[in-house]
Amino acid sequence: MRIVGIDPGTYSFDLFGMENNKNLLIDESIKSEDVLQNPHLLIDKLEALMPLDIIVGPSGYGIPLKDIRDISEDDIGKMIPLDTKAAVNEGIKNAILEMKHRKMPVCFTPGVIHLPTVPSYRKWSKFDMGTADKVCCVALGIKDQSERLNVPFDKTSFIYVEVGYGFTAVIAVKDGKIIDGIGGTEGSLGFLSGGGMDAEIAIRLKPPLTQELVFRGGLKDFVGKDIEPKDLINFKEAIMLLGERIEKDVASMLVSLCPPGEIIISGRLANHDFIRDELRTRLSKYAPVEKVNKLSRIAKEAACGAYIIGEGLLGGEYRRLVENMRI
Repeated sequence: MRIVGIDPGTYSFDLFGMENNKNLLIDESIKSEDVLQNPHLLIDKLEALMPLDIIVGPSGYGIPLKDIRDISEDDIGKMIPLDTKAAVNEGIKNAILEMKHRKMPVCFTPGVIHLPTVPSYRKWSKFDMGTADKVCCVALGIKDQSERLNVPFDKTSFIYVEVGYGFTAVIAVKDGKIIDGIGGTEGSLGFLSGGGMDAEIAIRLKPPLTQELVFRGGLKDFVGKDIEPKDLINFKEAIMLLGERIEKDVASMLVSLCPPGEIIISGRLANHDFIRDELRTRLSKYAPVEKVNKLSRIAKEAACGAYIIGEGLLGGEYRRLVENMRI
């Protein structure tokens, strides 16, 4: 089986693939801005790997599991806003259209809100409970905890904290199933995103409002300088802001999952020691804190999780993991 998973991140599109769960096919990262300028950068890398049995494609906010042959413009509009020029969204749209044109074996996967394992009442008045790539991250988390603790996939239990370049998400997993989530535009801020917005602020913003708004108001704007995540080490209040907001989301998730077993962290910001230390200090009072183990050297966690989902959908080693998640 030849499988590739794609993570359409705010900063980069990452690809991870293997053959027969042994031989590496690809482990790469391409800047989202570059994919926007030239979607063929992504497509040509996939073409070079053909034939592939399945590609878990860039699904944005997610849709119920669907083959690219059946994708409509309405489906694309559910995965991403079609009226935005955000690099990641334009990159996703262009890549989807080109992959469909080339009849590639692509499937699109759900976000947290689409999963039947999340009680319907928790979905009320929600949209972003965790995007499709965050569900992929959780698949990696289930595999990781299962192997570390030597328990079956359906006995894993944890709160997953994904601290990405743009957004932060917190997701609860019980018995290997996602049961709740706080997405990057609902909860804690990220490096770029301000996270959940006070409605009293929203109604005072000047129209027209566009999705560009969700890429502002995060740690970078809080500091007020053109910095990269590594530079946050010089801004103590920014680190405290991030840590406290994440802790509040984790603490609120304890209403849905208590005790959580573990808190598993990942993401571009979690690669920095000083941010991991802040999170461990704050979150270890609730449960042991572990950084997820990736399959890759370069590609981000979500690309690895997308690979796991693809392999499971084909009936491989992770079949029971994917079936249990009800993807």
